[in-house]
Amino acid sequence: MPPRPATRPLRAVRRVAVSVAVAGGLAALALVFAGCVGASPSPATPVAESTSAASASATAAPTTPPTPTVPVLVRGGTAADNLPVFKATVDSVWASPQNVTGRAYIDALIAVGFDKTAMQLTSDSTTVGNPAESIQFSVLWGDQCLVGQVGPATGTAVTTVLPALTGGTCLIGATVPID
Repeated sequence: MPPRPATRPLRAVRRVAVSVAVAGGLAALALVFAGCVGASPSPATPVAESTSAASASATAAPTTPPTPTVPVLVRGGTAADNLPVFKATVDSVWASPQNVTGRAYIDALIAVGFDKTAMQLTSDSTTVGNPAESIQFSVLWGDQCLVGQVGPATGTAVTTVLPALTGGTCLIGATVPID
């Protein structure tokens, strides 16, 4: 039978190898974490190049001015030109607590520049005093009308451009005075 090799030196070598491996792994892990928390990478690394390129493109100023997001009244324009501001105004009132109050639409349209004397409005209530199922309002614009309709029966605010009626009005039937 051959002599048995000593196991102590082998165990010691294994422990040293494991310790070195663990220490090396921890050192590598520490370097990775250090890179994540603010250590600046070497300029020769691809990360630095892509970061520099991204920074340069992110700081480039746009050459065209931003377009306004809120439509405005076009005094010399057509009814179709002014439909966006009419619609935006109607939608904003529709989204408010006064969405079934006709006067709220008239006041909002006046506030953005529409002519009060060119407006018509139907009543908020029926002839027996119940809330109206829908309210209509309009602005005469040349030979056309910007017309809005809101209320529980419509479910949403509706806006459109229609031809003016004979006699220069927009709405058929009884309307309320706008003071």
